[in-house]
Amino acid sequence: MKKFEEINKNSFGILFESVSEGIIVVNKKQIIVASNISANRMFGYDEGELKGKHLDILIPRKHVHHHDVLVDKFMHNSSHRQMGNGRDLHGLRKNGKQFPVEAGLNPFQLEGENYVMAMVIDITIRKNQERQILDLNNQLEQKIQIRTEELRQTVIELEDEIIKRKEAENKIKESLKKERELNDLKTKFLSLVSHEFKTPLSGILTSTTLIAKYTKEEHQEKREKHLKTIKNKVKYLNNILDDFLSIERLETGKAAYKFSSFPLSKVTNEVIYDANMLLKSGQKISYPQNIDDIVLEFDEKILELILTNLINNAIKYSPENTTINTEAFLEENNLILKVTDQGIGIPEKEQKYIFKRYFRAENALLNQGTGIGLNIIKSHLENLGGTIIFTSKENQGSTFTVSLPMNTNQ
Repeated sequence: MKKFEEINKNSFGILFESVSEGIIVVNKKQIIVASNISANRMFGYDEGELKGKHLDILIPRKHVHHHDVLVDKFMHNSSHRQMGNGRDLHGLRKNGKQFPVEAGLNPFQLEGENYVMAMVIDITIRKNQERQILDLNNQLEQKIQIRTEELRQTVIELEDEIIKRKEAENKIKESLKKERELNDLKTKFLSLVSHEFKTPLSGILTSTTLIAKYTKEEHQEKREKHLKTIKNKVKYLNNILDDFLSIERLETGKAAYKFSSFPLSKVTNEVIYDANMLLKSGQKISYPQNIDDIVLEFDEKILELILTNLINNAIKYSPENTTINTEAFLEENNLILKVTDQGIGIPEKEQKYIFKRYFRAENALLNQGTGIGLNIIKSHLENLGGTIIFTSKENQGSTFTVSLPMNTNQ
């Protein structure tokens, strides 16, 4: 200690005391041998009060042991270094308050004795600023998270709004499309009704006028011919009206089915008998074989409608001197009905539209027809658990196959 007192008395002492950082010098036993004014003020001691005290007096109790180990290592491996690099260091004031510090250690020898000079800086202000910056950063991050979440929610709400608007637009477009389709159907329907009713009514009027002229007994054959024409035309008009009524019932969900058990031969005989009156010259209908024992539970009127439509279409679209072949057989728990003709067939490019309402293939436009019969049949079959399919080649004919459940749940 005397050596440092002598040093302080010379010119270096002035420099020692004028340094703004706190300087504390300890010997190898960690006894304080000198401290400058800045160090004394920093730790709250009077001049000379720290001399002879152990360095532990300036270190918080919980860090003392660890600090002793560090100083011992430093004494054995002395070099200039930042003490506690990477760790928070704290000093202990005389009043017992702790404060953050930075310390640089500088070993040196004087007359064969080892010493360490510690340059100590009070970093309380810096730590407070760092803490404030950290708090501000945390607050900023929280605000960013909140804003991000709010933005995410806003994006989700916007996406939902966009989806709703698109759905609304699609509904409007679909409504407009359906409205246009409905208008087209109405126009087509009015044109169809006008044409389909006008032709048979003209035929009825003509035959009625001619019958009035055939008053003699020998004209009976001619009268019967025109009466047959009138009967066929009236039946045709009645079938059209039945079709329109069927559409109305199907559209409104008012289609009611009356199930009963009946032999297939009963309906088949009636349909083919009526169809024979429509045959062209040389046409004939091949009756289905082995059906006398087939009894099914179904709506008799619907089965009659199906067979009538398919057989009449076969007659209508087939030339003279051809055969309309009908088949009926059981397959598992279903009744299979087939009607095959040798007619004009359906063009391949138009086959996908054949069951659409009011659709008529290009090669069938010159024949009478409404284009609703097959649509009605398909709708009834779907309601009753049945199916209808077809195969066709243009100018070679068509085969329509209907599958009916033998026992339909009522």
